[in-house]
Amino acid sequence: MRSTLRARCRPVAGPTRRQIQRSPAALRVQWQQVRNKSTIDLSGIISGADARIDGPGGEVKATETKKPKRNVVFSGIQPTGVPHLGNYLGALRQWKQLQDDVHSSGSGDKLLFSVVDLHAITMPQDAAVLRLHRREMLAALLAIGLDPKKGSTLFFQSSVPQHTELMWILSCTASMGYLGRMTQWKSKLQEDNKAAAITDATMAKLKLGLFSYPVLQAADILVHRATHVPVGEDQRQHLEFARECATNFNHAFKDILISPETITTPSPRIMSLTHPPRKMSKSDPNHRSRIQITSPPAEIRQRINSAVTDSLNTVTWDPEHRPGVANLLELLSQCSPPRKPEAENESGNESWPTPEQLAEQYAAAGAALRDLKADVADAVCRELDGVHERYDDFLHRKGGKWLDEIEAEGAEAARANAEETMRLVRHAVGLGPRPR
Repeated sequence: MRSTLRARCRPVAGPTRRQIQRSPAALRVQWQQVRNKSTIDLSGIISGADARIDGPGGEVKATETKKPKRNVVFSGIQPTGVPHLGNYLGALRQWKQLQDDVHSSGSGDKLLFSVVDLHAITMPQDAAVLRLHRREMLAALLAIGLDPKKGSTLFFQSSVPQHTELMWILSCTASMGYLGRMTQWKSKLQEDNKAAAITDATMAKLKLGLFSYPVLQAADILVHRATHVPVGEDQRQHLEFARECATNFNHAFKDILISPETITTPSPRIMSLTHPPRKMSKSDPNHRSRIQITSPPAEIRQRINSAVTDSLNTVTWDPEHRPGVANLLELLSQCSPPRKPEAENESGNESWPTPEQLAEQYAAAGAALRDLKADVADAVCRELDGVHERYDDFLHRKGGKWLDEIEAEGAEAARANAEETMRLVRHAVGLGPRPR
């Protein structure tokens, strides 16, 4: 299943809901395809060297075999405190699966996961709260199973100054027109300006950091020479901009920066438990609308049991008219154990039940909503088993110093990795000597 491989990962055009329903399976298969196509032909290799005939006597000599390049995966998350269930199912669980696949395969692929605190200050932040949120996010990443001993490098973005150094250099070749077309910038313009024309007052409220942060996002990726970046659908435009930055720089100077490929991670839409038409969010003032991944089992069960549904006491799959029930079925689908193939004509791969299939099963059994809620609570508690205890342990171990040590080690490794790129970049633009 996990042969050594490598390939260009591109999103599949027009996937159906059934095809992308289960993010973990989709990601695992795609990463295997990425790494499969990077396998070199090992036939004829003698003890790690190529055999060749040399001289008239036909003497067999060994020559050095060029090692395959390793994949580098980079991804980041803003320090908004403890992640909620939507964050976990949409991104963080895929990070751990990438780590586990790389660790078990022994490929040596490099994984860098950053708490991107510089991105957080594009909006006003209380300094003490931001410091706390950075630590909480780092502890949460460790609590879900990301482990430096298994190949994951964890660090704060601000601990690696090469990120901002490369950002400035990229800014000198980036297109303002491209930045102005970024979806999130246009959304912010529309949000702050109800009139058709953009007024001077509206522009005065908007900050340069919000406009230019995609350049920093590109620098985050390019400074580590990332070959692959796991992204959801809402982040694909930003990865395209990172490619644009790499192309512009390489055209103006030298072919130094690597244009990253996409690992698409179809993200389930986990909705609010109190207002299911809206996505689960930390900004919702009602704390009952979400489940934090560090919530104890009793709290998880209480919030799922009180989740808003409707007056019908049956289970059906109807996202448009029954969004609350559909959200519960989505959660159950995401947190259910895999189903092994039963029929002879089924593939040998495990699969996960879709929300539609689960709804059919509940309807056939004549189950009520309380039965669905009980099963969802069991599934979520099982999925997050042990996270609460590990989080509390990591956050307070050695009086908090252990977390500092983990971040310092990760930051040191990330700085060394980024500095390799920056030596080449500085020389190319005339800011440094030729790298030795």
